[in-house]
Amino acid sequence: MTTHTELPPMRESRLDVAGKKIFVAETGDGPPVVLLHGGGPGASGVSNYSRNIEELAKEHRVIVPDLPGYSRSSKGIDPADPFGSLAAGIRGLLDELGLDKAHLVGNSYGGACALRLALDTPDRVDRMVLMGPGGIGTTRALPTPGLNSLLNYYTGDGPSRLKLEKFIRQYLVFNAADVPDSVIDARYRDSLDPEVVANPPLRRPKSLRALWRMDFTRDARLSRLPVPTLVLWGADDKVNRPSGARMLADRLPNCDLYMVANTGHWVQFERADLFNRLCADFLAGRR
Repeated sequence: MTTHTELPPMRESRLDVAGKKIFVAETGDGPPVVLLHGGGPGASGVSNYSRNIEELAKEHRVIVPDLPGYSRSSKGIDPADPFGSLAAGIRGLLDELGLDKAHLVGNSYGGACALRLALDTPDRVDRMVLMGPGGIGTTRALPTPGLNSLLNYYTGDGPSRLKLEKFIRQYLVFNAADVPDSVIDARYRDSLDPEVVANPPLRRPKSLRALWRMDFTRDARLSRLPVPTLVLWGADDKVNRPSGARMLADRLPNCDLYMVANTGHWVQFERADLFNRLCADFLAGRR
């Protein structure tokens, strides 16, 4: 199993996008690929892809932002259309970087961001890799216990390290021992940002219209999306149901699907060697 903790030198900047700041780290040369992290408490781009950046940078210009609302990026996204708000921020980031088109890789919330960006502006996306993306069949079943744990982090008695550890070890990954305490400690510290506590970027939809808009399987554009897509889904995902993988593959016309055994919601972290190999080959057009 890959356990990389050393990352290659990365160029860091905070770019102005529509009056807000988006933090981005970059390394490598070649076709650009943007890595979009998940929406859990304390999440950030570089930490979520710490086991993948070095390998992907061998062939690509790897661009790793903190999503709007997270870590070193400006806080606040539109609660009425969170996926659209995230997609607009990342599209604006591509503009600031002078990129007409890029590969997108997205996990969970980042996967929903990538998919919405591709649906709204397919000409901006070269190839796309989605790992357990949000918004797949969410109006067709009740939220999973894992998703409820995630959405309840800032409610009730508020954030705590115990709540975060329970979410990560019980719901996020298949093997709880795979996540070191240092990862939980760092994410807990970042989750306490007062702006985030006051206005969490991931929350339950407040209206039926918002809920409907956040289910991509209700979007007729999905069956016409031309972007070549690789979907990787942990067979033991307890946050977003693995049945979503088939829903997505049945609707996307250019979709390869890989179900990953003995893996939870964090494919790129839990099965880094497999992910890096599949992702690099797919983005390079070798599969």
